[in-house]
Amino acid sequence: MRTLPVSFLLLLSVWSVCVWADSGRIRQKRAWIIDSFTIEEEYTSPFPYKIGKVELERSYLVNYILHGQGVDEDPKNILSIDKSGYILVHGKVDYESDPKILHSTFEARNQSNNEVDTRLGLEIKILDVNDHAPKFQMSVYEVTVDESHDQGKEVLTVLASDEDDSSTNNGTFVFTIKSVTPKTDNVEFYIQQQKVSGTIYFKGCLDYEKAQKYTILVEAKDKGEKIQLSSTSTLIINISDNNNNLPEFSGKTGPGKVKERETGVEVLRLQVTDKDIRGSKAWKAKYTIHEDKKEIFKIETDPVTNEGILTVIKQTDYEEQTNHNLSISVQNEIPYFSCKIKKKVPNAMWVLDKIPQDSGMSAANLYYSIPVTIYVEDVNDPPVFIPPVKHVVVMENIDVGTSLTTFTAKDMDGSHVNTFKFVKGEDIDKWITIDAKTGQVSTIKILDRESPFVINGTYIATLYAVDEGVPPLTGTGTLVIHLNDQNDNVPILERNAVSICIDKEPTLVNITAVDLDFPPYESPFYYELLGDVKDKWRVEPAHGTTVSLVKEKRVYSGHHLLQIKISDQQGFHSIQNLTVTVCDCSITPNCHVRMLSQARMGPVAAWMVVLAILILTAMCLISLLMSCKAKKKMIMMDDGLGHLITTNTENPGTDCMVSSSIGIHKTDSSNVNGINATKNVNSSQKVTTQTVMHKGQQAVSRTPSSVNNDQAFKRSMYRNSTSRTYRGNFQQSSVRSSCRSNYSYNINASYLGENLAVLINQKLLALQTRDEECGIYKPHCYTHEGQPAASDELDEISIPEDDFHPEMLKNLDSRFSQLATISRPDLMRL
Repeated sequence: MRTLPVSFLLLLSVWSVCVWADSGRIRQKRAWIIDSFTIEEEYTSPFPYKIGKVELERSYLVNYILHGQGVDEDPKNILSIDKSGYILVHGKVDYESDPKILHSTFEARNQSNNEVDTRLGLEIKILDVNDHAPKFQMSVYEVTVDESHDQGKEVLTVLASDEDDSSTNNGTFVFTIKSVTPKTDNVEFYIQQQKVSGTIYFKGCLDYEKAQKYTILVEAKDKGEKIQLSSTSTLIINISDNNNNLPEFSGKTGPGKVKERETGVEVLRLQVTDKDIRGSKAWKAKYTIHEDKKEIFKIETDPVTNEGILTVIKQTDYEEQTNHNLSISVQNEIPYFSCKIKKKVPNAMWVLDKIPQDSGMSAANLYYSIPVTIYVEDVNDPPVFIPPVKHVVVMENIDVGTSLTTFTAKDMDGSHVNTFKFVKGEDIDKWITIDAKTGQVSTIKILDRESPFVINGTYIATLYAVDEGVPPLTGTGTLVIHLNDQNDNVPILERNAVSICIDKEPTLVNITAVDLDFPPYESPFYYELLGDVKDKWRVEPAHGTTVSLVKEKRVYSGHHLLQIKISDQQGFHSIQNLTVTVCDCSITPNCHVRMLSQARMGPVAAWMVVLAILILTAMCLISLLMSCKAKKKMIMMDDGLGHLITTNTENPGTDCMVSSSIGIHKTDSSNVNGINATKNVNSSQKVTTQTVMHKGQQAVSRTPSSVNNDQAFKRSMYRNSTSRTYRGNFQQSSVRSSCRSNYSYNINASYLGENLAVLINQKLLALQTRDEECGIYKPHCYTHEGQPAASDELDEISIPEDDFHPEMLKNLDSRFSQLATISRPDLMRL
């Protein structure tokens, strides 16, 4: 433990008078302010230890009391005083966090009465020691610097601080560059300090190709007497590439030619090489075209390949210039920069050979350029109108066929001379025509200045000159026709119906006329009333655009039709009908409006009309459905299941001798005349096929010259039994040269009795024995399908009578007897 010297310095003695009431006496006490003791921060000796003693010369015993900072105020419990007056230290103090001076108060009290005898002020000063190293604001600094950065120009600034007392060596420090990585011969870094900050500079030239990044270690070290503390920070300086390499042309590709009048075509690509970083501004090429006064071409940079793309943006003319000689230079998006070390000077800036980045003029002569020739190919040129626009002034209503003007066109092509013809283009109202050879423009219609296609008295048409090239090309000319006005329109009323009020005095209403013509063929007009209008109607004034129609008192309410003659200034006139409604305006000021409003249909009436229309429509639909519905009729069926199949056609030879098996089957088991029977009969028969005509069908009949009585009986039976149902299935098997046909009949005749079946079988057996040839008859058309027949019956067929006997009907149903009575009344009388 180090013993600290204690020094007391009497600064001020103050006599303070304390007035207090105690038996009428006044006492005086003295208070002392003592100079400071000292304590060294972070002291490590055993606690407590003494730092000094307060001595008082008193003849009586006193008690010492200490309070204030370090005792009962922050920092607490650091100081105390013993009975002998020694000041004790009980713990460590910190110069950086605790108060630099502790202010305490010392009191001496009389032990006999505990009265304050002496009060002294104590100051205890804390001494700083070097216990803090300098501290950088950041442990790592990083910055990006362009390689064109000038030497001696600030690169980076670092900041540091020391918590020790800055008025002593413990709180002061210095910066030092400890290392630079990598070490290159083109640059030297140094640091300059301004109190607590240090700025990094360099001498020489930064070169991206030599180093893309520098790492610098900077130290901050204090000046402590006993011990020196320090810390370091890392500085990372990134070098960005600059344009210190010029782009150089390496080749060109493309046709190097363009067809005249062709635009938007790529004609050439230029290739360059650059050693700077690919994709950087120092690598990207920027091309410039020289000697292109008409600005026919443009050049752009391909962002991927860095090529220069030369494109035609304006039309070229072979007849004017066959080729274009250009010069194209290339540079980068940022100006070229160059820095080279000429001499290294100690303790000073180095001598450099440099092309500044901001001095583009000095580097312009270094840029590379290349000559380029673009050839123009001749193609077929369209004809050119001379002049392209023609103006003609004519009077409207000129005669059809009037020549307006003649257009002239010229083929400007030198090597493709072609003939051409004139063609009319846009002619909205079809006013004109043009001669294909001479270009003469004539009218084909009356020109009307009041046409809706005439704008401000001007009509515009387009004409073409088309050559005979491959493909044909077209030149365009414009004809502007200026029309002078004629008085070809009469004035007419703007409104043909007005209303006027009844009054005891004459009343009036305004009427206005309009004329489509222009001055001087328009207003003012002259108005004249025609007819019996005396003391009834008059016009005031008679001259003007809008005049007043005056109603006299003699005119009563109702509708009146007036005729007004309206003339323009040249006397060109028209007679107009004017409907005047006269009514009482005491209720409705405007009679015409009132009539219209009264005539309007209210919403209720409108709904009623709509409802009536819907009901009427529904009734019509219902009646239509009822009338179109097919009427179904019940067909009475006989016991049999057969029916007669009708046909529209008849093939030749169907009336020939046939050899077939005919089976007549009684297919039902119904009781006919009390007999149940099923018969199968086979026979050969000569059959005449007949077609029974029904409504809507074509009937064709073939009639042989002679048919036996059996056929007559069957025909009579069929004709009078159309309501019967038969089924006949005819299958033609073969047709021989002798007109013989084979048919198979399957006749279901359940309604016939057993005797009828036997009778038919006998007749078929008789027909089988005949061997006569059949004649072939051409069919005869009686009527067409859908047309009414002239007769409901077919031609009469002669039937021999010797084969039919009334005795046959004895065993038949009564219906066949009635049929026989109708068909053969002559035999039934026997």
